[in-house]
Amino acid sequence: MTNGFAAPLAVGVERDLRFDLLRGIGLWMIFLDHIPDNIVAWLTLRNYGFCDAAEFFVFISGYLAGYIYGPIVRGGLFLAATKRLLTRASQMYVTHILLFLIFTAQVARAARKFDNPMYKDEFNVASFLENPDILIGQALTLRYKPVNLDVLPLFIALIVATPFMLWCLVRRPNWTLAGSCILYAVARWFGWNFSSYPPGTTWYFNPFAWQLLFVFAAWCGIGGASQLQSLVKSRVVQAIAFAWIVFALVVVLSWQIEWLDALIPQWMRKAIYPIDKTNLDLMRLTHFLALVIVIAPYLPRGGPLTSKWLQPFILCGRHSLTLFCLGVFLSFGAHWILIQQGNAIWQQIAVSAAGILIMIAVAWFLDRAKTVPNLFVNVADLETSEAAPKSGIA
Repeated sequence: MTNGFAAPLAVGVERDLRFDLLRGIGLWMIFLDHIPDNIVAWLTLRNYGFCDAAEFFVFISGYLAGYIYGPIVRGGLFLAATKRLLTRASQMYVTHILLFLIFTAQVARAARKFDNPMYKDEFNVASFLENPDILIGQALTLRYKPVNLDVLPLFIALIVATPFMLWCLVRRPNWTLAGSCILYAVARWFGWNFSSYPPGTTWYFNPFAWQLLFVFAAWCGIGGASQLQSLVKSRVVQAIAFAWIVFALVVVLSWQIEWLDALIPQWMRKAIYPIDKTNLDLMRLTHFLALVIVIAPYLPRGGPLTSKWLQPFILCGRHSLTLFCLGVFLSFGAHWILIQQGNAIWQQIAVSAAGILIMIAVAWFLDRAKTVPNLFVNVADLETSEAAPKSGIA
């Protein structure tokens, strides 16, 4: 099959700074969005359209999965790719469990020390503190998740399914994408989702729905994007995408501006609401795709990203998993400060800026740590590391 869907296996995969840039921006937005009643959060995407940083992270992860591992699977190294992907999923699982334990302890300590039960109720850890023996088991099976800890289980589920997905994509890419669309439609129609805890609840990010964006991104990553170049560059498509972004802007701003809300007709409200994040509503999906169509020409592959103003974003994007976990703690800490010390606008700006500076500092430290040589190393290790291709994975 030589339809342009994969690069030769021998070609090394260079790191794409565009994705580091977008991930860094997304990490900052997630941190700001997780601070309740934060005026600085008005800088984030969710206030100006239907989608938010979640779509960008899922798309980037899917694209990199196809771009990096697609050629490996096509080259007959399916088991090697599977081993690496499952290792990555296990690392994310361990990270999620550690994040859960430390975050829960952080919330519980704040609630007890300051005699404020709001913390444990607001972040959905009250039931854990009352029944830790039951909830630990539920957490280990990814059924119980406090607030702000919902997204990592989605990525774990998607990465675990990635080897099979790639096996299908490299053989029948278009049919696999069609199958993903069918699964999305069927899951939404029949209400398929993983069960959560307490009983009767489901995952906040439904993997059966969000897999569509992940698979589409992987399809683009193994070469499908080249098939869309002429379509994306079409002036008609660009105009439609821009119009959809403007429409989304007006609708979302109408939630805050009364005179705009009066312009939304009743039939339109019935047609578009509710805009469901759990099941990746088509309003969110199409808005994200419209953003990609409009932004892509300004971020060409290999384009210059050397501006000093972009480097903090790129630096954070290189360490996305670590910085995401750090952002969860920082957002709770910022929330605690605003509750205990005051919620003035200058305080919201101060804690937001401080959190972002801490994220940049930690990312800088992690970047510098990579340059420190190991104390004990042998020739075989050096030969292995020199022979291994660059993976581009953060």
